[in-house]
Amino acid sequence: MNDVPTTLRWEGEVDGHLVLLDQTRLPNEVVELHCRTVDEAWDAIKRLVVRGAPAIGVAAGYAVCLSVKNGRASVHDVVEACRYLATSRPTAVNLFWALARMRRVAEAATAVDGPALAELLLAEARAIHDEDRAMCAAMGRHGADLLADLPEGAGILTHCNAGALATGGDGSGLSPVFELARRGKQPHVWVDETRPLLQGARLTAWELLQRGIDCTLICDSMAAHVMRSGKIQAVFVGADRIAANGDAANKIGTYGVAVLAEAHGIPLYVVAPTSTIDMTLATGDEIPIEERAAEEVTEGFGRRTAPAGVKVYNPAFDVTPYRLIRAIVTERGVFTPL
Repeated sequence: MNDVPTTLRWEGEVDGHLVLLDQTRLPNEVVELHCRTVDEAWDAIKRLVVRGAPAIGVAAGYAVCLSVKNGRASVHDVVEACRYLATSRPTAVNLFWALARMRRVAEAATAVDGPALAELLLAEARAIHDEDRAMCAAMGRHGADLLADLPEGAGILTHCNAGALATGGDGSGLSPVFELARRGKQPHVWVDETRPLLQGARLTAWELLQRGIDCTLICDSMAAHVMRSGKIQAVFVGADRIAANGDAANKIGTYGVAVLAEAHGIPLYVVAPTSTIDMTLATGDEIPIEERAAEEVTEGFGRRTAPAGVKVYNPAFDVTPYRLIRAIVTERGVFTPL
């Protein structure tokens, strides 16, 4: 198994900075981006340099620390940084969860000076990161247990990327795959390319190859055929926000995969930490769906593939109803949506 570059890290102590693996450059280049200001971190989150709900949350925690560097900041600066960072991406609830934690730490420390505040915030950001690593490991164990009886080489379909590149640890949707490999199983992963930004092709396929996991890349439109051919025994996906009733928002196309899985009698599992569950939203109808630039569809990766002037609808996520989800796998165990 090859070493996979670290998705994100904090370099140094309180006067350090955030380092991100630039996922916009994968798979052809492995490049790190150094964020030394809150503005740089905001831009990195917005541009998908770092993506995946858990990883966004961890990155946001560290990004808040950039607002108190050199001991020259106040609680007000931290609160403003949290408000600003919250505008970077609207759907991933982990972003807001992590920022709320950082803000609470700052607001509870009104009596401390700048350097002491910086220490407290960095400790909290590191705690968020450490907790995410532990949650990924636990999700991997619980998810792998669900597939313990599957035969050698069983087919698992994925959509988008929910591996180490999407988290602060070993992944959500891919963590059971990595755990199965550690247990000596040899799953075969069918990787949806995931239009329009090809996170499956660029990121998941790359990550699986780095770890020596057997995989096959397919176009999104091929999933139904592969299912009908009997090559897929389970579907594992991540989530960016889960409503109280179990409806789950994930990368656009996940809903379609879920409909296909139900039609073919294949279980679909959503793997996400409990921080992704938003109990303030009763159903998935209330989940805000980010719409991204038309150019991602018409000029993907710099090459125009559609006529100029054509109208484009480009939602980044869709919502899978709870009735299509066999179970939700979290760090606390496996739950069946109501």
